[in-house]
Amino acid sequence: MSQGPQSSGEHQRADRKGYLPRLSPEHYRGYAIVHWTLTIEHRATSWLTERLHHIWREALLHTCVRYDLVCPAYVLMPDHIHLLLIGLNPKSSDQRVAIEFLRKTLRPVLAPAKWQKQAHDHVLREDERAHGAFQTIAHYIWANPVRAKLCPTAADYAYAGCCVPGYPELNIHADDYWMRFWRLHRHLIAKS
Repeated sequence: MSQGPQSSGEHQRADRKGYLPRLSPEHYRGYAIVHWTLTIEHRATSWLTERLHHIWREALLHTCVRYDLVCPAYVLMPDHIHLLLIGLNPKSSDQRVAIEFLRKTLRPVLAPAKWQKQAHDHVLREDERAHGAFQTIAHYIWANPVRAKLCPTAADYAYAGCCVPGYPELNIHADDYWMRFWRLHRHLIAKS
């Protein structure tokens, strides 16, 4: 028995030559949870700065508000970005459109670096959506800089965080982060 969708490389042929295959659009809509990887073309590394991180946060905030999403985890690495997005509204949350908006918004700021032609995605299966499994994926994202030997602990890395519109005080390193995040998530779903 299938456990549901996984990555863009499963179940559907690419619409256009040279692009990764995608799941059908409904897998990215509504309450979907997707781990996205946005890679810089040719793995260019000169773009990551504190200024860009601030611009990233603002662009991510606008994306989350516009498409009814929250981002419980992201990390900006020297040559790529990982983010986890959760849809909040069955009618207006569309992550494929949201990611394209985010990439387009950031394109001028990245110059002369460019995005790879297409973002990679992993639509979480039902078993990965349980709180414990989900949190493991978020911690995996935040631990990227440690595995890359950029810092000794995830808390030491400046280019990681979350984005829950209306709650800028959320701190991914706080002991009560997950309790607060899930409470806010329930509140935002009920509000939608």
